[in-house]
Amino acid sequence: MHLSTSSFFFLRLLFLKEQEIERRHTMFVRLFIRNALKLNNWFMFYTTAILIVLSTFIMRVIEPETFPTLFDSLWWVMTTVTTVGYGDYFPVTVGGRLYAMFLYIVGIGLLGVVIGKLVDGVAELKKRKEEGKLKYHGQNHIVIIGWSQKASYAVAEIMESDTCEIVLIDKLPKAPIIEDHIHYIKGDAAEEAVLNKAAIKDARAVLVFSDDTIHDPLLADGKSLIVASSIERMSPEIHTTVEVMKEEHIKNFAHVQVDEFVLSNEAISRMAVRAAFTKGISGVYSQLLSRGHGENLYEIPVSKEWNTYRKAFDDLLKQGATLIADGNRMDINRRLEEKIPANAKLFVICDKAVYEKLIRKERNS
Repeated sequence: MHLSTSSFFFLRLLFLKEQEIERRHTMFVRLFIRNALKLNNWFMFYTTAILIVLSTFIMRVIEPETFPTLFDSLWWVMTTVTTVGYGDYFPVTVGGRLYAMFLYIVGIGLLGVVIGKLVDGVAELKKRKEEGKLKYHGQNHIVIIGWSQKASYAVAEIMESDTCEIVLIDKLPKAPIIEDHIHYIKGDAAEEAVLNKAAIKDARAVLVFSDDTIHDPLLADGKSLIVASSIERMSPEIHTTVEVMKEEHIKNFAHVQVDEFVLSNEAISRMAVRAAFTKGISGVYSQLLSRGHGENLYEIPVSKEWNTYRKAFDDLLKQGATLIADGNRMDINRRLEEKIPANAKLFVICDKAVYEKLIRKERNS
């Protein structure tokens, strides 16, 4: 039997179309198997969700009397795939029971894998956070660069005096301290990518501690200078405090516009000498430097009622606080008749209860 040319091309086209359908079907099956074998998170999640939704409709169609609403069908599907099985709903037809057996084998296994994936995901997230690989997404936090014993004291002081979040940056393999309000970033603080992970542009302040592993003061201060330069370039408005090993190196930070400097070794030496000559003065230093006990140093807002330093001094004294400085000027007693400028930063010595009372009063005024 001979086929005409048109019939031959038609059969040829039909054959090619069947081959294309078979090829696509094979590709889909291979893709499904490949993703299933890899246990891709999103693939398993979507597959489980689709199975639950389809099963809800299928059981509603197979046994409409047993499952009068879609919610009843969904309830049975969920209790089945989670192996709860309350027994308030169950299929009674052959078709319904056959599909239920299918869910016992496939549905329970899929959901178990998804739950396992979620548990593994939480564990992996915790592991990545401890290893400093997660980006910080908060704001108004304090960034501490360089972990050391001094940094640990700084963390304790911040936690004692404030409730803000803290972001630590260092190269340690794991976070040196695990707390709810502390986030660890692993990396070199001089790199822009690392500072971005610490949300440096949204931070309230930055503390740069000298690297204790570098014993040469010149090299240690040089590293701090590079870090400070990176910070000020990315966020010029941020308040930056840098620990400097030698006072003569401070002039090298002039172009960086660092706000505060802490002379680590020299400050301790000077305090020790003062304590040797004046007994009991170390206790005064301890109270001023730490908010853990006794009278402390606080910054307070300027009240609208204070037009001169004398008015502020007398008013604060009545409330249990002593005004000692405006910014870095501690000559208030010689400037009592001067007017308080709009940009004044007043510091007082008082206990925590008095400070909180002053803050509440100013907020309510």
